[in-house]
Amino acid sequence: MHHHLRTVSGALDAAEVRGPVLAHEHLVLDLDRTGDRAAVLDPDAHAPAVTKELTALRDEFGLSAIVELTCRGMGRDPHALARLSADTGVAVVAATGWYYEPFHPAEVAGTDTGRLTEVLLDEIGNGIGTTGVRPGVIGEIGSHGDVPSGPETRVLTASARAAAATGLSLATHAQLGRGGLAQLEILTAAGLAPHRVSIGHQDLLDDPAVHRRLAAEGAYVAFDTVGKATYQSDETRLRLLLGLLDAGHADRVLLSCDISRHGYLLSEGGQGYGHLFRSFLPKARAAGVDDDLVDLITRRNPLRFLTGADVEEI
Repeated sequence: MHHHLRTVSGALDAAEVRGPVLAHEHLVLDLDRTGDRAAVLDPDAHAPAVTKELTALRDEFGLSAIVELTCRGMGRDPHALARLSADTGVAVVAATGWYYEPFHPAEVAGTDTGRLTEVLLDEIGNGIGTTGVRPGVIGEIGSHGDVPSGPETRVLTASARAAAATGLSLATHAQLGRGGLAQLEILTAAGLAPHRVSIGHQDLLDDPAVHRRLAAEGAYVAFDTVGKATYQSDETRLRLLLGLLDAGHADRVLLSCDISRHGYLLSEGGQGYGHLFRSFLPKARAAGVDDDLVDLITRRNPLRFLTGADVEEI
């Protein structure tokens, strides 16, 4: 049985993805609202550094694919993603959707769920703008606080409907890890199966019971800010990861670094996209996580999340 990812350069058979997949990254991004240009990955200024990092990770660790969750209003640039993928040999999955409310473009305010759904269906079916690049995932669909706001609820509902209608999966942004259970409730109520959902930033929430409940309900639990020490220590992340593995939910974990500022790049003294492979996974291995488990959580899980395939098919 063949399951395909939809990448910026076309369909890719999941069976051809032999190395790890970063489940939540940004390669091009603009979240600057203050003029300080820190929360930016510029398609020109920073592309050489990004290209260098990804090429090195492909060569050293077999990095095969990246789920790039920059969506509408976040400085998305499909052409730049296609260039980066071509230049590095790493497959890139582009996204559509809306981030959390402070970053909603004007198009969201006062727009009903039906119209928002149509916007997503149009991009998924016809490509982003005139680029011909079609999104392969819906995300990062944002909310903040324990309960999503009204506009965030409309976006979550529209995104779930578009995902269910098109067969794409959906990744969320749960600000500081909060509100994941409420997100999942809204998404499933709108008709999306839990196994097509990844709840984001759960490594920022030190609440193992929430992680277990999300996984038990069938959703993926994303520990996707690995290396962001100002938010959370990797020691805490590892404890939370091991707790979820020990609870029997290894098949529901996703990992990534969520590089979202140019200061995080290696060239600027940051941890880089490779922090997961160079620092965190060695610590996990030292704590008893074996090679098959690493392959499960860094390759088979993200492929299953993206395609909806069964475990044995990946």
